[in-house]
Amino acid sequence: MAERERLLEVIRHLLDSQPLAVLATQNQGQPYANLMAFAATADLRQVIFATRRDTHKFANLLADPRVALLVDSRTNRPEDFRDAAAVTLLGRARELIGRERQPHLELYLAKHPYLAEFVAQPGCALLMVAVERLVLVTHFQEVHQLHPPF
Repeated sequence: MAERERLLEVIRHLLDSQPLAVLATQNQGQPYANLMAFAATADLRQVIFATRRDTHKFANLLADPRVALLVDSRTNRPEDFRDAAAVTLLGRARELIGRERQPHLELYLAKHPYLAEFVAQPGCALLMVAVERLVLVTHFQEVHQLHPPF
C-alpha cells in the first residue's frame, strides 16, 4: 500500500471511530474551541456537525467561516505519546439548507442517532466543513499534510 493510502486509512479510521471533535473558530483574533459530534463523508472532503444558531460558535462562523477540527485517539495515558494519532481538518464551514441538507443530515444521524431530537429543533443549524487540508500527527511528532483530492 502506498504511503498516501496508508495515511488516508489512518485518518478514515480516526474519523469513523471517534464520535467527537474539537472545533476551533475565532472572532477578531480570539480563538474559541468546542467539543462537537461530527460525521465525515467517505471521501474525507466534508465534515458535518450541528449547533444552535444562538451560540458563540455559530456567530463566529458567520463572521469567519475558517475552522479547524481536531479528532484524536488519545486515552489519557502515558502511552498516548507513542500510540495516539490526531488529525486536524482545516476548511471552511457553511450552513446546509434546502435540498442539500437531507443527505448530510442522514449521514450525521447514522453516526449520532441519539441527536435526532436536537437537530430537529428549529434553532439548530446543520453545518458542513469543506475540507481543504488534513494534518495527521502520529507517534507524537510525525506530521503529514495531505491536500485534496483525498
